[in-house]
Amino acid sequence: GGATGSGIALDAATRGLKVAVVERDDFSAGTSSKSTKLVHGGVRYLEKAVWELDYNQYKLVKEALRERRYFLDTAPHLSEWLPIMIPVQKWWQAPYFWLGTKCYDLLAGHDNIESSYFLTKSKALDAFPMLKKDNLFGALVYYGTQDGAHNDSRMNVSLAMTAALYGATVVNHLEVTGLEKDANGRLNGARVRDLLPERNGQKSSEFHVRAKGIINATGPFTDSIRKMDDQEVQEIVAPSSGVHVILPGYYSPANMGLIDPSTSDGRVIFFLPWQGNTIAGTTDAACPVEQNPIAGEAEIDWILNEVRGYLQPDINVRRGDVLAAWSGIRPLVRDPSKAKSEGLVRNHLITTSPSGLLTCSGGKWTTYRQMAEETVDAAVATFSLRPSPLSGPPPQVAGIVQTGPNTVHTAPDGADLDGTCQTHRVKLLGAHGFSQTLFIPLIQHYGLETEVARHLATAYGDRAWTVAALCAPTDARFPVRGRRLSALYPFVDGEVRYAVRHEYAQTAVDVIARRTRLAFLNAQAALEALPGVIDLMAAELGWGAQRREREWGDAVTFLTSMGLPKNKVGLTRKQVEKGEVGKWEDEEYGLYARHDKPAETLESDSRGSMGGNPGIGRDASANK
Repeated sequence: GGATGSGIALDAATRGLKVAVVERDDFSAGTSSKSTKLVHGGVRYLEKAVWELDYNQYKLVKEALRERRYFLDTAPHLSEWLPIMIPVQKWWQAPYFWLGTKCYDLLAGHDNIESSYFLTKSKALDAFPMLKKDNLFGALVYYGTQDGAHNDSRMNVSLAMTAALYGATVVNHLEVTGLEKDANGRLNGARVRDLLPERNGQKSSEFHVRAKGIINATGPFTDSIRKMDDQEVQEIVAPSSGVHVILPGYYSPANMGLIDPSTSDGRVIFFLPWQGNTIAGTTDAACPVEQNPIAGEAEIDWILNEVRGYLQPDINVRRGDVLAAWSGIRPLVRDPSKAKSEGLVRNHLITTSPSGLLTCSGGKWTTYRQMAEETVDAAVATFSLRPSPLSGPPPQVAGIVQTGPNTVHTAPDGADLDGTCQTHRVKLLGAHGFSQTLFIPLIQHYGLETEVARHLATAYGDRAWTVAALCAPTDARFPVRGRRLSALYPFVDGEVRYAVRHEYAQTAVDVIARRTRLAFLNAQAALEALPGVIDLMAAELGWGAQRREREWGDAVTFLTSMGLPKNKVGLTRKQVEKGEVGKWEDEEYGLYARHDKPAETLESDSRGSMGGNPGIGRDASANK
């Protein structure tokens, strides 16, 4: 149910194949929701390709630049262009970086929008005022070839929902417990277990699913599925932890990102605006494979130290400014047919076991569609499948049905569903009726706040109309609809109802982490919103007191992996509802609080009486 698995399901379904995708947790619950939020070509890979004369690195960049264009075509509401600045500190770096970004422009070809350009020191500071002035010569901005800002988990959910719309069977919270083989040792099915009954205190049921072929697209958990097929198989995944931190939005401009290609230990760090906040990362260190890894303090401190290095010295980068922090596991892979000394494969790898387990591993978000296409091509050949034109009219995604020549059905986006791969043209759910001004009629029709309407339009595309209709009246003059889950962010009650009714959300974590992005943006705000989210879902799904308590405990545990301070983990629901999330012990100021400790007022500090209003006389009735 990650990016690759959902992409494979959509590709297969639009080729007329019968396909089912099962996910143990939720769509994008793993690595696919914990990316750097970029759809990028990989400028650093291009540098390696040149200096190391590595054709594979060059091929990876070329492929990623093409796929990035498809992202923006098929889901324009979920990705947008973002210029990325490279600070230049020495004069001789300017021609070096300029040549590199121009090569990047050249590789992008017709997919480029605007050429990269050089900024003088003053212009660079105008564009990025927080940047340190000392030793700054200028900056390069790679713009037309720049990386698109990206809402990863909503993209993943849209992939799964679009696949379901085209006929795929899509199920979350269903765990594969074993693989089935026939008398000849060929795989012919899987055993799966429904995990939801356990959440209601009931016994989970296990059943069998028969299949002509099985595809393993499980990211960091690739080897666990391969060992279900063959206990002796050589492991191919080399998991690597990538930690990101979220800082307040004032740390970066709203429309300019930054990349530091020369950190203290030679790694690359991104510093980008995202969803009104600022995201910084990432680290790269070997790690064990686990479901919800926790970002370590050492990694968080390293990122903050690097951020301090290129911001103005009067900007105090504090640990308390970290609103959320998470660790995503990159599933880097080794080719099992090559010696270990040859290192890791930087792109994806498709292999088939003797029993017929087809595995797609490695890769990155930007190339998920290409990975899915190649995997389905391999499945067609390996399992002797027969793709066919869509047997009936395509789904009326935008209320339009067209018919192409020779009875080949044409989707509303112009993709000829003739049995070949068309995912580079098939628009995702919400894309068909999206426009940059969609938020305006939403405001005018439903009386939404402008910030809320903009958010709904970019998160749901044309499905924002349905989400807005599910928002409860506020009983206020304005806004008319849309009760915020958190006063700090534009997520509203209608999104919870929509997630349950239309996007398969089954747990509170599904909503706060992946249908909305609240847990990724601010762990403490997500904790404060949690009671309301649970109540809304309980009303939709008929949860009793026991299930609500289970959801509370599971969600708080999850928020610890999002950077929730340890002293907040033990808060009860009643304490959270009383506002105790914002209370800190004396020693915690400067570590977790976003502001300095309120100073104690001394009587000598004011000529007015303690607790009185100094703006009026002492004898006034208001001061008595």
